[in-house]
Amino acid sequence: MSELHRFLFDGQPVRGVLVRLTDSWREVLARRKDGDAFDAPVRHLLGEMAAAGVLMQANIKFNGTLILQIFGDGPVKVAVSEVSSDLGFRTTAKVVGETAASDTGILPLGEMVNRHGQGRCAVTLDPEDRMPGQQPYQGVVPLNGDDGEPLSRLADVLEHYMAKSEQLETKLVLAANDEIAAGLLIQRLPLEGEANLAGEGQRDQAEADEDYNRIAVLAASLKREELLNLDADTILHRLFWEEKLIRFEPHQGAVGPKFECTCSRERVSNMLRGLGREEIDDIMAEQGRIDVGCDFCGARYQFDAVDVNELFAEGPDHPPGSSNLQ
Repeated sequence: MSELHRFLFDGQPVRGVLVRLTDSWREVLARRKDGDAFDAPVRHLLGEMAAAGVLMQANIKFNGTLILQIFGDGPVKVAVSEVSSDLGFRTTAKVVGETAASDTGILPLGEMVNRHGQGRCAVTLDPEDRMPGQQPYQGVVPLNGDDGEPLSRLADVLEHYMAKSEQLETKLVLAANDEIAAGLLIQRLPLEGEANLAGEGQRDQAEADEDYNRIAVLAASLKREELLNLDADTILHRLFWEEKLIRFEPHQGAVGPKFECTCSRERVSNMLRGLGREEIDDIMAEQGRIDVGCDFCGARYQFDAVDVNELFAEGPDHPPGSSNLQ
């Protein structure tokens, strides 16, 4: 069962989140089978993006959708992960070239997305209760470090993003295969108020620096194989057995991370209406019907001539179509 664990380091200005996407991640992959399946490097990148998106959403507890995007000039044109406030997630990519790799199934971001140094990472926060005319918040950083060097791992890119856009020191460890997508996030907190956790005096800046740096080094020692194969309790004990953790109730089951697609026939109908009657009629004349597939979940929506007439009928009493969802 997919699970998420939040914890604090008692009396120290550091918090953490650990996520393990198991059944939910396998469901994502099961929806893209045979000729529709991504190559292993793309699958693993999307797994890391799904885990990272869930970690970031859980860390900020944002009432809306967090959208994580990587885009550039490589064979992976764009990869995206969306996570709602209830930890429902979905992820997909647009691939325009070859991404075959070694037996490890891993390729650096430079080869997949950032071949000519123009790649970008964007994090968008789209509020659930967004007012008309209100724009979502978005932060964008290049897939390069401060000196222009290409960053080869998603974790490095997101650490860079958090430092530049949010001014928060963060350590991330991410890994994914075809069975699990997992991640560990460690983040420094402002000094103000953190001592209340332990009921002790305020720590000075030097002590706070030492605390965070020590914990970040411990987190960075977590190996890919350990993150993928060990359970949450074992990981946290092995890394932080000398630290005093305050752990919160795990999020799993109905309140845990889960695959969740927001596509619907109504949304597809609205998209078709936006294209206009003339363009839709041209498609119908050429193909005899309209067949729209969701890139995230694989659901297919078909519209025949009757459905098209209903789409553009006047009045609110007409449903958006009568064909069955495939």
